[in-house]
Amino acid sequence: MAILGESVELASQLLEQGKLVAIPTETVYGLAANALDSAAVARIFEAKNRPFFDPLIVHVGNVNDVAKYCINLPSNWHELLNCFWPGPLTFLFERNKEIIPDLVVNGSDWVAMRMPNHTLCLKLLQLLPFPLAAPSANPFGYISPTTAEHVLLNLGNKIDYILDGGACQVGIESTIIKVHGKTCEVLRLGGLDISELDPFFETIKLQIANNSNPSAPGQLDKHYSPTKPIAIVELDSAITAQANVAYIRWKQALSGVPIQNQRILSPTGDLNQAAANLFTYLRQCDSMTDMEAIIAEKVPNVGLGLAINDRLQRAAAK
Repeated sequence: MAILGESVELASQLLEQGKLVAIPTETVYGLAANALDSAAVARIFEAKNRPFFDPLIVHVGNVNDVAKYCINLPSNWHELLNCFWPGPLTFLFERNKEIIPDLVVNGSDWVAMRMPNHTLCLKLLQLLPFPLAAPSANPFGYISPTTAEHVLLNLGNKIDYILDGGACQVGIESTIIKVHGKTCEVLRLGGLDISELDPFFETIKLQIANNSNPSAPGQLDKHYSPTKPIAIVELDSAITAQANVAYIRWKQALSGVPIQNQRILSPTGDLNQAAANLFTYLRQCDSMTDMEAIIAEKVPNVGLGLAINDRLQRAAAK
């Protein structure tokens, strides 16, 4: 069973030995291994039961590290990274094939790079002599973990150490983009509101494809899913209360349903709060033993609401 603790030094030692460590970030907990060691990276896929065609994100502790692992960077890469890092924005850059293993990227020419905004995680990354490959620290396809306890529950018998950095502040995975001059492709909606990209690009295109050959993490049509059946309803739609069903609501409880069978994402209508609560509430509803299904209400489809609704749609996909 994994040890749970706050020792960056122990986490570093284990990672240098090629072992797996769950790490905290501001988005979700990641399952980390040495990104430059194919054998260590293979253990991530094995522990998560993750298909090898789904690429990983490489995490660094310094903006300048990107130039070590990527080539042909956009002319404004340093300006962009200094504006958005550390933070919940991942960039797809052309990889240095002599350094980044094929396994990390499913043989692609591109690698996803991120610098997380979490003090403990950054301390670890800056202590290590290599970057970390780290998808979410959960069984593949299940709800992403936002606390160390979530990781312990789902993967505790498959990894060596869980670096406990408290509850994740953002609560959903990073936004992923690919830069083409003044054009930005959004490959995954996430913890950065894409309106924040407007000052840097003339055109922003959504390319959040649902497919079985993703160019970036988080593009599969079914993902982030509870074990219970889940249905998604439109915001403010009239629905009839059902017995043995757990409800996730935007900001108002559903009348006729016991309050203990409901989770309200944000009573004040705060999308940041809703994002931070989403995966925890999905897990709580999934663990209600007397509930047979989950019905989740969409949130306003603006700002972070785009990413929240994206997660709900993928969770409910067949």
